[in-house]
Amino acid sequence: MKTSITSDKKRILAAAFWILIWQLASMWLKQEILLASPVSVIKRLGELILTADFWLSAGFSFVRIVLGFLLGLAAGTLLAVISYAFTVAAVLFNPLITVIKSTPVASFIILCLIWIPSRNLSVFISFLMVLPVVYTNILEGIRQTDRQLLEMADVFGVNLGRRILYIYVSQVMPYFLTGCRLSLGLCWKAGVAAEVIGIPSGSIGEKLYHAKIYLNTPDLFAWTIVIILISFLFEKLFLSVVKKLMEILERR
Repeated sequence: MKTSITSDKKRILAAAFWILIWQLASMWLKQEILLASPVSVIKRLGELILTADFWLSAGFSFVRIVLGFLLGLAAGTLLAVISYAFTVAAVLFNPLITVIKSTPVASFIILCLIWIPSRNLSVFISFLMVLPVVYTNILEGIRQTDRQLLEMADVFGVNLGRRILYIYVSQVMPYFLTGCRLSLGLCWKAGVAAEVIGIPSGSIGEKLYHAKIYLNTPDLFAWTIVIILISFLFEKLFLSVVKKLMEILERR
């Protein structure tokens, strides 16, 4: 009798496999400075969690990167709606969005350091990474709205508010969620990269920079795991809140 393996178990087994490969590679190299073992990284992570400095650094980066994400989400949504409503706006915004998407993150970080204090640099860089992704996805979602539904709304005289709530929002939501998933990963990568270059005091980026300077590989891996965990948990929380709000709106 065959036993089915759930997707969660498959993910756990896959993660365990790569952790085992990591451990074997570390044992083969026998150089913690080149590749710290999972055991030493987890041990170091446990030590960091017990310090107040860890939570202050995690909170510092979390607040700023999430703020940049939310600002980019709001701006991208607003610009997409304006572009759909006015063709001239879409033509004007297109070069700007293309430049933002094409310019290397490092170039933006170095340029922005001239005008923005390093403490707030991650906010703006995260904002820039989120803006084009959300804008492109939402604009495409609006453009792909079912025309038959809109024609039916015209026939029955459905007002603008109900059209937005019951037609546009439901049609655009898959594009919105996709944009959020893509931009969340990007904003964390870019935000932390901005902190590593700008080195604001009390940030995760500063910890990564110091770990690199002092060749402290366990710290480097430990803080990287922290970034991955915070990004993963925030993504799950944010998307679950969005889906819950959609369920509430659909019941109305």
